[in-house]
Amino acid sequence: MTSKLFCVAVVCALLATARAASAEDLKAGDIVISHPWSRATPAGAQVGAGYLVIENRGSSPDRFLGGSVEVATGFEIHDVVLEGGVMKMRQLTGIELPPGISVEAKPGGRHIMFVGLRHPLAAGEKVRGALQFEHAGKIEVEFEVIAMGAPPPGGRGD
Repeated sequence: MTSKLFCVAVVCALLATARAASAEDLKAGDIVISHPWSRATPAGAQVGAGYLVIENRGSSPDRFLGGSVEVATGFEIHDVVLEGGVMKMRQLTGIELPPGISVEAKPGGRHIMFVGLRHPLAAGEKVRGALQFEHAGKIEVEFEVIAMGAPPPGGRGD
């Protein structure tokens, strides 16, 4: 009887792990989205930011075109560049995704801006949205909002 209970416990643990992995990674065609997250914003903030990893597991290129989130009126893709010794943000029209590569949107680099926030983002909140790709189409996503100053989820670095 003890070995049966042990087997049931192992199977339950494996199923829970499989569910957690599939809940974190979102897939459409050859595009896989991992670790979508955002930071809480102060009261009155008009913008927030989104971070994630986009991987093209296919053999042909794709392009991340943009998207939308329910908590904001606008969605923009930005990059941070050094110009004349000054760090500046610039808006991008998309991000090329060659086959077999992974692109990380992270603080201090490429990222997504939630423009025209309808309310401040609060730690523990889930921000629902969609990402649009040239070939893979639309991928529904939820950004996990973490507290200001908290380490990013999934072991990602700031």
